[in-house]
Amino acid sequence: MEQIMRNMFLYMAKNQSANRLAKRYGLRFGARRFVAGETVDNAVTKTKALNEQGFKVTLDHLGESVFTRKEAEEAAKDCLRTLDAAAKEKLTVYLSIKLTQLGLDIDEAFCLEQVRGIVARAAGYGYFVRIDIEDYAHNEATLRLFNRVRSEFPDHIGLVIQACLYKSKKDVEVFGKEGVNLRLVKGAYKESPRVAFPDKADVDKNFIHLLEMHLTNGCFTAIATHDDTVIDHMKQFIANRGIQKDQYEFQMLYGIRTQLQERLVREGYPVRVYVPFGRDWYAYFMRRLAERPANVGFVLKSMFKS
Repeated sequence: MEQIMRNMFLYMAKNQSANRLAKRYGLRFGARRFVAGETVDNAVTKTKALNEQGFKVTLDHLGESVFTRKEAEEAAKDCLRTLDAAAKEKLTVYLSIKLTQLGLDIDEAFCLEQVRGIVARAAGYGYFVRIDIEDYAHNEATLRLFNRVRSEFPDHIGLVIQACLYKSKKDVEVFGKEGVNLRLVKGAYKESPRVAFPDKADVDKNFIHLLEMHLTNGCFTAIATHDDTVIDHMKQFIANRGIQKDQYEFQMLYGIRTQLQERLVREGYPVRVYVPFGRDWYAYFMRRLAERPANVGFVLKSMFKS
């Protein structure tokens, strides 16, 4: 039953009609739990509060799969405005971007120029940009574009790698030799068994293997998970290897397992909260429900309270 619900939410995440409807009615039906708001000001307010509690933050102006240059250019402007606002308030943040939001499906060279402009602005402020990884169909283009921008701004850009993909072990090996800052995740997209592990147990096993491999290579590693088993394992691994706090951080999503986030900070671990915001929140929200169908109960309660 859980797998059926997961597949349903992943299918709904790609429904453009539902996305347009969600924009029209705003953050309702439980989405506010996972999305910080629709404006940069909303995100700044939430980030200030999190910074004061000892958390670092990743800001993500939500959006993906735009179909016109105008939409992509506006998305890039939103990213620049986000960086400007964060710098003005001296927030402890970095920025997450999706390449399909910036025109990857329109023209790769056009997308490259957009990303270059964003990373240049971030570098000027001393900030860092993380290129998010999307579905497998965009994987190679994402890595290609990332490598081109990294050649110009090596200290201000990083990448996400999904443990669910067979190819990720090779990718981490290559990036480990080059000292790349990676955020490792299990993966939130439905992929073919031709390219991804179909069984959760295999994904979990590969996730831990990739984390250990990248940390052992001496590279900065963002451990992006809410899984207690993985967190406990990595805490022990970090202690046994004497890995310093400036080489890793635990990363978790806004609105999910906040008590665990707070406990890790109290224990002295570096923790970064991924804070999404913006009007284009629908696809992100659906993937959060797909990852943990138990969240549906919260949504249903919110609907009846509305």
